[in-house]
Amino acid sequence: MTTTISVFGLGYVGCVSAACFAKEGHSVIGVDVNPAKVDMINAGKATIVEVGIGELVAEMVEGGRLEATTDIAYAVRETAVSLVCVGTPSRPNGSLDLSYVERVAEQIGAAIKDKPGRHTVVIRSTVLPGTIHELVIPALERTSGKQAGRDFGVCGNPEFLREGTSIKDFYDPPFTLVGADDEATGHTVAELYAGIEAPVHVVPVRTAEMVKYACNCFHGLKVAFANEIGNICKASGVDSHEVMRIFCEDRKLNISPYYLRPGFAFGGSCLPKDLRATVYKARSVDVPVPVLEATLESNRKQIEKAFGLVQATGRKQIGVLGLSFKAGTDDLRESPMVTLIEMLIGKGYQLAIYDPYVSSSQLIGANREYIEREIPHIWELMRGSIGEVLNSSEAVIIGNSASEFREIEGHLKPDQPVVDLVRAFGSRMSDGVQYQGIAW
Repeated sequence: MTTTISVFGLGYVGCVSAACFAKEGHSVIGVDVNPAKVDMINAGKATIVEVGIGELVAEMVEGGRLEATTDIAYAVRETAVSLVCVGTPSRPNGSLDLSYVERVAEQIGAAIKDKPGRHTVVIRSTVLPGTIHELVIPALERTSGKQAGRDFGVCGNPEFLREGTSIKDFYDPPFTLVGADDEATGHTVAELYAGIEAPVHVVPVRTAEMVKYACNCFHGLKVAFANEIGNICKASGVDSHEVMRIFCEDRKLNISPYYLRPGFAFGGSCLPKDLRATVYKARSVDVPVPVLEATLESNRKQIEKAFGLVQATGRKQIGVLGLSFKAGTDDLRESPMVTLIEMLIGKGYQLAIYDPYVSSSQLIGANREYIEREIPHIWELMRGSIGEVLNSSEAVIIGNSASEFREIEGHLKPDQPVVDLVRAFGSRMSDGVQYQGIAW
């Protein structure tokens, strides 16, 4: 289904979006305050330098599907959907300058004030979670005198276009992301991408806003990580590109969804030990590795966060379900749950612990040596069943994802809070249960 689209801002994202949507069969009007950019588009010239974009703009203008104007009222009046693609530059303190976004929202609002029918406003600019609700919608409502969701639609539609490959990225994205809080708006914007072969995710507005930042932060983290590994490799006489080539062949763990689900701290016999050893190696060859060092610190902070959630319950008798760092194992070596338990004991909490895989009679080898050396008193706190833990506690911590822990919901006492560190119950439990997730 084709529609009419106005694109506000004819910079990188706006120029590519306008040309590509026109190529998809939509009628597109580009809008910019800079008359030079408007004149370039109307002359069939791209406002940016990128392989293929000049030819595409020329083709769309010649075919009558793309034009540009400085007249905001005309552009809004003649289109059903407005894409906001203006810049959101950084201020010196790191915050975003949203003045361009707010100004365009006010201008679009004024333009739809007397326009009949429903208009849809789509924020394609990169903005932090809350921006659409706290800045864009108020600006639109203030100048239009209309109500978002009822009289006009507002949506987030972050772009994932890389400079140099933006046209390819437009037509071959990993997914299309639409942030909408009402079904009609979500459907309208999703339909714009009907000709694109990619999954379409229609999610709440704030989720869409945050996904863009999660992606870009992770990309930056990957670059910094690879560089730190590369610096250690060079100082150690190792071919860094060969290391990372093989690293990237692992699609099960390294390049995968694994380890990318928010929750409790990492632990076990490998990750903490190997991170510390890598940081030590880097220091020994005078290579700074702030990302790797910060990883250990961040992990420690997540344990402190869990402790704070337990403190916030106001209860002193705490039940712990799950002691090992991972369900299905009895490995307690550097389990973050053990660290959390030690913190709670140190602050005077009374604990009752159950883990179906942890038994003092069965532990052997290095695992047993660790327990006897570090936490021999843990056995006094162990209980033989979930029921014993629930009966003797005022609040409950879910420490790993053992399936039987998901069965406690109907057995909780009234006013017995649950602190879930592994998202055992999704985002909530049944009504009446005080439920808190560590990162949700």
